[in-house]
Amino acid sequence: MMPAIMKQGKWAPWLYLLPALLIMALFIAFPTFNTVVLSFMDRTSTQSAAVDCVQGQPCWGIFENYRYALTNSIMLNALSNNALWLILMVPGTVSAGLLFAVLAERVRYEKIAKSIIFMPMAISFIGAGIIWQFMYSITSGGGQQTGLLNAIIVGLGGQPVAFMSTYPINDFCLMIVGVWLWTGFCMTILAAAIKNLPSEVLEAAQVDGATGWQTFWKVMVPLVMPTIVVVTTTMTINVLKVFDIVFVMTGGNYGTEVIANRMFQLIVTDTGRSTAIAALLIVLMIPVMIFNIRRFQKQEEMR
Repeated sequence: MMPAIMKQGKWAPWLYLLPALLIMALFIAFPTFNTVVLSFMDRTSTQSAAVDCVQGQPCWGIFENYRYALTNSIMLNALSNNALWLILMVPGTVSAGLLFAVLAERVRYEKIAKSIIFMPMAISFIGAGIIWQFMYSITSGGGQQTGLLNAIIVGLGGQPVAFMSTYPINDFCLMIVGVWLWTGFCMTILAAAIKNLPSEVLEAAQVDGATGWQTFWKVMVPLVMPTIVVVTTTMTINVLKVFDIVFVMTGGNYGTEVIANRMFQLIVTDTGRSTAIAALLIVLMIPVMIFNIRRFQKQEEMR
């Protein structure tokens, strides 16, 4: 009886994990492997990518699709735009979420305030893009402006602005939509962390004469820093694969192209290049995932 019990104990955890492992293999591992394989093939996915080489131009052989992904002018624009989104939108969204998380606790109707800030997350990104298209809309020919922002500008005596077709204004306008959508998510996670802060520490800071600003920067922020890191890495991944907003509002035109949108545009006409861009996107996300895994391991060691 004893050996049978020990054997059952050894394999039982794997039996519980088996359904999850099968799902991950079917919907994550296999598609990822297949994407990498297709990235080394031509536009029809029937031959090596080397057949797409043009005589007289640089050729990377079977890595020809990756040459496109790393050197093509449209892709360089997409990569630079994604970098700009990372530099501006990630800290902007996390900072706004932290600010609202702190301020919402100081108002009388905290739950209502947080619900309003979180409400954009209930809207699909496609719907949000359509809503903000009306906000940025411009009526040419001197007619009455139907877009809210241009109506305000004209009402104040200014000239209407083509927000969506003027570079680089359009990039910043798209980022504003992203911040509007994701701030509620960041606020919710950070607000939960702030509520779990030990009240004794905050009271001790007040007793020591710390101002509200000093308490925020020197006590609250260091204590919730692990949560801030989690939110930041989550937003980094979301921004790397940003697609919906750009696809709906500009289609990647007027200098607003991003990696995920370029991948989508090529999926029908050039499978090889599209999957190479997808593989590049996976590679860009790997450092963030490794960082998260190491951070979780350190937290487990501290426990």
